Amino acid sequence: MKKVYLIGYMGCGKSAIGKRLSFATKMPYYDMDTEIVRKMGMTIPEIFEKYGEERFREIETEFLRTFRDEFCIIATGGGVPMRKENREIMRRTGIVFFLNTPFRDIWRRIASDRNRPIVQRSTRADLEKLFNERKPHYLHTAHFKVETENRSLRDIMDYIAFQIRRLKGEL
Repeated sequence: MKKVYLIGYMGCGKSAIGKRLSFATKMPYYDMDTEIVRKMGMTIPEIFEKYGEERFREIETEFLRTFRDEFCIIATGGGVPMRKENREIMRRTGIVFFLNTPFRDIWRRIASDRNRPIVQRSTRADLEKLFNERKPHYLHTAHFKVETENRSLRDIMDYIAFQIRRLKGEL
């Protein structure tokens, strides 16, 4: 295990958990979207506007292929596990945790988020349909499914940190 990948639908808590996990495990934390924004010199909505979603998805795959080789925590974008190559890279290079969050909780968090192009151009029904389309890919990719409903960020982080320590001990 080199990397810890946090996957799940937008708004499931990947960034919030990743930051806490980094502090608890003393592993560096990277948010894939933040790293892409830094590399491209433009926001995610600007990348979508200028290059389109398909090119953005290619940039995500390039990130997975080329990102530094170190023990670290990476919060992926919600669409990353949709590509077979991405699923294979993550499973081969690390341990994958799927933050399984009910759609109603996700909707409450993302409904007014202006930095998510897909939210701005979609209805709640569209987003729920996308959530249901993506979920099997999350489940297929994950080594661990982490239930987030009715659990605090601390509880979720403690569980993942425990699994990381356990797995590191086996290496």
